[in-house]
Amino acid sequence: MIWVRTTAVLAGAGLLATGAQAQPAQQVTGPVATYWMSAQTLTGFGAMGAGGGRPSMGAMMGAMMGGGSNVSKSLTLQLGTSRTASGAPAAEHLPPSALRAGESLPLLSPKAPGPVRETPYAMPEGYKPKGRMLIYWGCGEHAGPGQPVVIDFAKVAAGQVPAGLQSLAATFGSPMQPPAPGRSTTYGEWPNEKTRTTVPGNGSLVGDHLIRGNYTPDIKFALAAEQDFLGPLNLTRNLVNPSGSGQLAWNALGNARGYLAVAMGASADETVVLWSSSQVQASAFALPDYLSNGDIQRLVASKALMAPTTTSCTIPVEVVKAAPQAMVQLAAYGGETNISYPPRPADPKTAWNIDWTLKVRYKSQTGGMLGMQTPGAMGMADDDADGGDQRGDPQGQGGQKSKSPFGAPGVGGTILKGLGGRLPGL
Repeated sequence: MIWVRTTAVLAGAGLLATGAQAQPAQQVTGPVATYWMSAQTLTGFGAMGAGGGRPSMGAMMGAMMGGGSNVSKSLTLQLGTSRTASGAPAAEHLPPSALRAGESLPLLSPKAPGPVRETPYAMPEGYKPKGRMLIYWGCGEHAGPGQPVVIDFAKVAAGQVPAGLQSLAATFGSPMQPPAPGRSTTYGEWPNEKTRTTVPGNGSLVGDHLIRGNYTPDIKFALAAEQDFLGPLNLTRNLVNPSGSGQLAWNALGNARGYLAVAMGASADETVVLWSSSQVQASAFALPDYLSNGDIQRLVASKALMAPTTTSCTIPVEVVKAAPQAMVQLAAYGGETNISYPPRPADPKTAWNIDWTLKVRYKSQTGGMLGMQTPGAMGMADDDADGGDQRGDPQGQGGQKSKSPFGAPGVGGTILKGLGGRLPGL
């Protein structure tokens, strides 16, 4: 059996033509199959609920006190091909034993969804929205000039666009487009309703992988140690300084290419506070899901992401004062591994007929309440769908419902969505 090793050639990496005479364009066909693996490492509370069960009170208290090691892995597999299955679609991923998730991961083709009728939220008759949102950005003892951007919901409902809103249009990258039913002739995914297998904290991607089925060419490859899950991300410092600013610090991850921290809180006067570590004015509504190599490089250069050498960040005094009970999240982005088969021919006169391409993307995430010193214990889980971004918890902390800071359930989201998508992340 021949295994594709990812040592030097990445998908799409071509040779630059040399010499004075221009070379003819190479004919490229395919790929027949596209396969994405989204690998995430979670710590703390996120890890405790990773298996679908509810963590015990003892486990939660142990995590809050900094006891034990809470690490889990989240893996999402998505296969799309241009082939039609002969009969019912069937495919599976045979992982290395080091993954510790079973001998076979069945890739289920979801049934076509029926028509969905959405009932838009309607504000109560005569209701006048109230409350506001304050948006901050950047690490430092104090917030920079032009902060915060203030969104008054009553004014937004009246059709007034808040000052400074347009400059928040800077996003953390274009949404990635993984295989999906609407983009593939035949599609399969894992996890799914057929299997509930989870990846344990010591699971590894290192080793030989095989994807096979009745609508895909065989996809054979091997991943090396540097292409494994990112290591666990832990907050080694999470406190409020005597000056009133917040202080975050974390362990450096060897394969991380950039970091981003966000905070979200609400005060008694119906004010929502959002902050991100981005040094450029940008939306802080949620941590990005996954980021491509190109986006990470660009965002680190623009200081929207913290550099991979960064291991601390100060949350401005103004943010902590406005939201003393904020929830903080920290993410490390590990880029992606790209493989294609067969490799691209060196001779541009030889057509490149691609059977399959593979993308493995990486992220590690943790978080907790601002000022709760729990090194390596607190974590927040993401619902990874990608197609779905991680959006934080709009109803409270840890999935518990709290009083809407906008005065009525759903009002804040309705108002913001009325801005026509001008607020990134909504």
